[in-house]
Amino acid sequence: MAKPTATVLFIADVVGKPGYGILATYLPSLKKKFDADLCVINGENGEKGKGTTENLVKQYTTLGVDVVTGGNHSWTYASFRRYLDQSNRVLRPANYPDEAPGKGATVLQTESGFSIGVLNLQGRAFMYPIDCPFKRGMQEIERLRQQTKIIIVDVHAEATAEKLALGWHFDGRVSAVIGTHTHVQTADERILPKGTAFITDAGMTGPNDSVIGLDVDVAIKRFISGIPEFYQVATANNRINGVVVRIDAETGHAQSIERINLP
Repeated sequence: MAKPTATVLFIADVVGKPGYGILATYLPSLKKKFDADLCVINGENGEKGKGTTENLVKQYTTLGVDVVTGGNHSWTYASFRRYLDQSNRVLRPANYPDEAPGKGATVLQTESGFSIGVLNLQGRAFMYPIDCPFKRGMQEIERLRQQTKIIIVDVHAEATAEKLALGWHFDGRVSAVIGTHTHVQTADERILPKGTAFITDAGMTGPNDSVIGLDVDVAIKRFISGIPEFYQVATANNRINGVVVRIDAETGHAQSIERINLP
């Protein structure tokens, strides 16, 4: 019999080799500390700061990651687009057109006996004009709820207002709405009135002495000159960010949400 509380460990946007390194250092102990039933990471910045590869996903899996979510950089490498069609543990935002490769949601059976759904959505404010995350998200949630009451939503979006609105829209229908993409961890974690855990942004796993992962000097030069510069991942002061969410397995409602910001 499964334990009454499911615990999901969500690790925020992993950036480049520094992000992988700090993830490898902390993930095993974090999974043990929280007795995590499922580990989800946002991996769209894993390969040199933009994009993901099949090989990198396999390395994440070796570390103990169960699901890798994505975002606007999921499409950087053409070879990875093909891999998206092959794996049910690697997601891209569900509200891209159906013609886009891959899938936006999955349900996994954990070793501890839980069925846990994971849904990936992308915002539209200040981002690509793709399908509506509110409408498409609700369609996906209703489909997932036929299989499980435990559903984790990664909302990859720029605007805090859009993330908040999605959190309220899905309140009571999913276990957690976790914002990603801005790489700055917010301090607004809470349980919404109908039982959904929420945080505007879970943060970034990688070099903290940076401009959201980018080398400081390169970032400043880009702002001053207005000219694009080659993306260079920073390397200093690596940190791991994320949240751990505990969920009542009977109702699918969140019991708690706790921020992670280490070391």
